Amino acid sequence: MPAPKSRALVIVNLGTPSAPTAEAVRRYLREFLTDKRVVQIPHFIWKPLLDWVILPRRSPAVAEKYAEIWMPEGSPLLAYGLRLAKAMDNALDGWQVRTAMRYGEPALAKVVQALHDEGHRDITVLPLYPQYSTTTTGSVEDAVAALQQRFADTRLQLIRDYHQHPAWAAAIAERIRQHWAQHGRGEKLVFSYHGIPERLVRAGDPYAAQCEASTAAIAAALDIPREEILLTYQSRFGRERWLQPYTLPTLEQLGRDGTRTLDVVCPGFAVDCLETLEEITEQNAEAFRAAGGTALRYIPCLNDSPAHVDALAALLPR
Repeated sequence: MPAPKSRALVIVNLGTPSAPTAEAVRRYLREFLTDKRVVQIPHFIWKPLLDWVILPRRSPAVAEKYAEIWMPEGSPLLAYGLRLAKAMDNALDGWQVRTAMRYGEPALAKVVQALHDEGHRDITVLPLYPQYSTTTTGSVEDAVAALQQRFADTRLQLIRDYHQHPAWAAAIAERIRQHWAQHGRGEKLVFSYHGIPERLVRAGDPYAAQCEASTAAIAAALDIPREEILLTYQSRFGRERWLQPYTLPTLEQLGRDGTRTLDVVCPGFAVDCLETLEEITEQNAEAFRAAGGTALRYIPCLNDSPAHVDALAALLPR
């Protein structure tokens, strides 16, 4: 008889619409873009702009992008998240593992409530963001703090980041080695991380420094010089200056400069999602080819692989 699962783990990702439709995307984006950790514009300015300009314009276009990558189980981010939680639940003795989203469903508050109702009083929350940012993990911290007030009889622990953890860096490095063994090594290796506004870094957000540290850790695990990796930032939103260099113009310049084959990895994403499957493998790959490149070979995220299960298990409190 298996040992009882006395501890609970909630792996948390950003979120996803419930369907690849304009209305579902609108609901999701409204929740996401009204988080003050994500958008710091005063509410009285931002709300009418969001409701009357951004959501009506963006929701149909974003829904079309989701439709291109939608899986039978739902969005890739949710499907891989559920698979990862199941794999970890099966692998970890004494731990019950669930997946949750910061925005959309399954909502973090509902998942914690369900675990509490099942009798769990020791819950670890692991945001699936290797690098800490106030815009991502910071928002989960806010939610966990509110839940701790609500469930005073329960210990809620949050794992803040794992951007240099040896097990995680080794898992990413092995993913790259497997790709090279199967397809050969591209002329350039690009690490594309999600961007954030530069002003947040100037205000003390450690994200950019942690992306650089992650890149160095993975390079060391690969046993290659750090200088052989190009670090870029993708998914810029709005007009203000974000972390640079931007991924898309970097890839276009590489194509113009004569690079024919590129290997692209996204170490800031735990599982594949819209930003990797549509933005990188479709939009950016097409732009690279249009600029003169031949092949952009995207190396998938760790997803629900055994290596990912092992790497995340190594982060847990003993």
